[in-house]
Amino acid sequence: MIRFSAFRTPFGAALALGLSLSAMPVQAQDDAEVRIRALEAQVRALQRTVFPGGDGRFFEPQVDRGGTQSTPQAGTPATGAVTDILARLDTLESEIARLTSLVEEDRNDLRNFDSRLTALETGAAAEAREEQAQETATAEATIEEPEEEAVAAPSPARVAAVAAVVKPQSSDAGEDEYTYGFRLWDAGFYPEARQQLKIFVRDYPDHRLVSYGRNLIGRAYLDDGDADQAAAWFVENYTSNKAGARAGDSVLYLAIAMIERGETERACTALGVFSREYASEAVGRLESLYDSTRDRVTCS
Repeated sequence: MIRFSAFRTPFGAALALGLSLSAMPVQAQDDAEVRIRALEAQVRALQRTVFPGGDGRFFEPQVDRGGTQSTPQAGTPATGAVTDILARLDTLESEIARLTSLVEEDRNDLRNFDSRLTALETGAAAEAREEQAQETATAEATIEEPEEEAVAAPSPARVAAVAAVVKPQSSDAGEDEYTYGFRLWDAGFYPEARQQLKIFVRDYPDHRLVSYGRNLIGRAYLDDGDADQAAAWFVENYTSNKAGARAGDSVLYLAIAMIERGETERACTALGVFSREYASEAVGRLESLYDSTRDRVTCS
């Protein structure tokens, strides 16, 4: 028989009495008792939480001592209440099972969504890398490799002017070679500057100023009116070390060389590479040159 605590409602007493008189099969009663006991345990836990103390202020006594207890009439079946409880239990269990199924479906949907989102992000990143590689390849395409330069015999006056440019002598021989080339370029002796700077990049390929040297060779060609060879050196400096100190300069001057060659599309491509890969330079040290170069072309 089902036991009820001292803090049971009149409904509990009636239920216990009904179960005791039930004419249901023994197995069905046992199943119902197990299920009801589980619910009773949960109700008791809830009662202890919601109604701490468990005295008469919260629960009706199991037996009403001040009144007259009613007794069921003989021969009256008590299965109606039990059948109703079993039906309600079935409904509750069915609803729990349905909600559990919905939760699992939601989890599966979220997992599928995450998988699709990851795939889209991966594909977009790969597409962006491919597009960037194509732009860079377009900018580099059909640009001639740097050629050996034939230097004409200078006049005595030019020889004297070049000799007046002092070559530094310090503990860093590589820097001395670069500085001497820079001084020749700054004085407007472009062929001599190129020759000197080529010696520097050949003899000191790992020097910290090598990016400066290759870029300055390109500028010496560009300043001397040879945009083709200038472009070749700018591309070489960029591709040799994209993180080099003057790699960004070379990309921007490559755009200028393309403008000089009348190749607007490639100039725009170079400007796009510069703004994307060297954004800090575009708003910093090279901002003025970048803005003036963009003003010279109309890019779509």
